[in-house]
Amino acid sequence: MLSYLLPILIGVLLIGYSVGKPYWREYQRNKIRRQPFKKTWRKIIQQRMPYFGQMPTDLQLQLKQHIQVFLAEKSFVGCNGVKITDEIRITIAAQACLLLLNRKTNFYPKLQTILVYPRAFIKQQQNMGTDGLRYQQKVALAGESWDFGKVVLSWQDTLDGAKIPDDGRNVVIHEFAHQLDQENGRANGAPILDKGQSYQGWSAAFSLQFEQLKRQERTGTPSLFDYYGATNPAEFFAVTSEVFFEQAKQFHAKYPMLYQQLKNYYHVDPVHWA
Repeated sequence: MLSYLLPILIGVLLIGYSVGKPYWREYQRNKIRRQPFKKTWRKIIQQRMPYFGQMPTDLQLQLKQHIQVFLAEKSFVGCNGVKITDEIRITIAAQACLLLLNRKTNFYPKLQTILVYPRAFIKQQQNMGTDGLRYQQKVALAGESWDFGKVVLSWQDTLDGAKIPDDGRNVVIHEFAHQLDQENGRANGAPILDKGQSYQGWSAAFSLQFEQLKRQERTGTPSLFDYYGATNPAEFFAVTSEVFFEQAKQFHAKYPMLYQQLKNYYHVDPVHWA
């Protein structure tokens, strides 16, 4: 009799665990959010994230609460001599959590670890030549997002991206946009949208400007977007996310349809932050 009931009991416990886990996790996150935000942390944000002071007060509070949860759930690892400090953790977390404001979030559920190098790191990359042959090439990277639990960042590039808040260049925003894109599989430029957004509208807006950027790259025509965004749709989404947060007014004026898609996705409107 016991041998018959044991599998049923185990099944009930497993179901209870899977059903109750999200509620327990949210309970723990609410406890973290209620903790006082350290004054030293706030000073780091003010120093390293200039547009924090331009954000509405409610978003500032929300960002600080998001940072607390992020730091409690993610681990940081220093590479090539980097010693992880509060300055590194807060500077990265503040910019990463900027992408999570005003919407339901599970705080980058695939992400477990952020690896921090002192500066751009070297990686062996496989490319294909015009002759169709593959070859190995060493490239220097400021950041990289993996779809199996890691983001890699250059600390120097992180500082440079945060220091100038209106140049449309921010490696943390770029790599964490990739993390959002990777939540439903490999990055393809189409992250998980809210029910109010359609993939048809998203695709129409992004495809139009992606093709334009590819033409601009070929002809050397200046663009608001970095030519790197012409690499593929995933990079285009990451590049436009950088510009959305850092050059909102120019973005809105030049590409209103695309801006509206990102505004609906991120649930913020940086045009009004300045």
